[in-house]
Amino acid sequence: MMRNVDRILIVQTAFLGDVVLTLPLAQVLKEYFTSSKIDMLVVPRSADLIRTHSVLNEALVFDKYGADRGVRGFMRLVRRLKERQYGLAVVPHRSMRSALLTFLAGIPLRIGFDKSTGRILFNKTVRYRKDLHEVERNILLLKAIGIEHSARVLPRLYPSESDRMKVNAILDDLELPNTRNLIAVAPGTVWNTKRWLKERYAGLAGLLANEQFDVVLVGGKEDEGLCEDIRNMNTSSRIYNAAGKLSTLQSAELIRRCQLLVCNDSAPMHFAAAVGTPVVSIFGATVPEFGFAPYGKNDIIVETRGLKCRPCSKHGGDECPIKTFECMKNITEEIVFQKVIVALERSK
Repeated sequence: MMRNVDRILIVQTAFLGDVVLTLPLAQVLKEYFTSSKIDMLVVPRSADLIRTHSVLNEALVFDKYGADRGVRGFMRLVRRLKERQYGLAVVPHRSMRSALLTFLAGIPLRIGFDKSTGRILFNKTVRYRKDLHEVERNILLLKAIGIEHSARVLPRLYPSESDRMKVNAILDDLELPNTRNLIAVAPGTVWNTKRWLKERYAGLAGLLANEQFDVVLVGGKEDEGLCEDIRNMNTSSRIYNAAGKLSTLQSAELIRRCQLLVCNDSAPMHFAAAVGTPVVSIFGATVPEFGFAPYGKNDIIVETRGLKCRPCSKHGGDECPIKTFECMKNITEEIVFQKVIVALERSK
């Protein structure tokens, strides 16, 4: 293994959750390459999430749907990477574009999965293990350079002081200075078939409020309307909407202050693991066996088992392919509420 590599590049230009699940790979790399500078290439939305990470030197941005779109933008990025003279590239992202970037940048040692569409462009490949969690799967890439790391590694996020102050201000605005009974609910997701019904989230929020919990709805700008609908479906004054008011890292800091997070199979589930907050996660179109289950020791998964149609796709879709949506409709707010109580007891 080359311990004298000056610069290492990790390429992960997928979704926010994928970036969080790649952080343990970076954390393990830093244990072995203590003096190396490790950069991670991500899409713009993910950059703020990892800019303050303790083991990362820099978050490089690849705006593949914006400024870097097309051949000119791609080659501009290739030149940027080439100038940095990386000695090692680790590429958990399995696209041809990610593999081609590292190849054209002239990085001498390039590691990726054997299932990558660009595997021919890697010097070394590692078998993609479907039976592992994504965190463990990514760390397994290091086997190609002689690193065998079997210990459990949780991702870590590092909100700054300004992030903490922003969350303080939001909690003050919501008149929520005491977070002892605060539960976060993140009802959004990119894929509709991974989203539990809006009415069920509203029902759950009402049940929690009736039991003297404060409920804060979290999400990005795209979730603001959804969260406001959920809040408006309740008359309780204990339900608050913070969606769209915080950056991704600030949202992680807010989740850190909560006793528990309820969410779909989505990025906030992984934020929670990275800040030590227990999770109750609701799975619909996808299944935990894909390797993207919540990773905390007290986390609970809620799903409808026994359906022949599950999983219907790897990422979910816009609508149920067979028009029944049983995977989510069979999960009531009472079922999730009981799981919340169990998770809270476990984590005491």
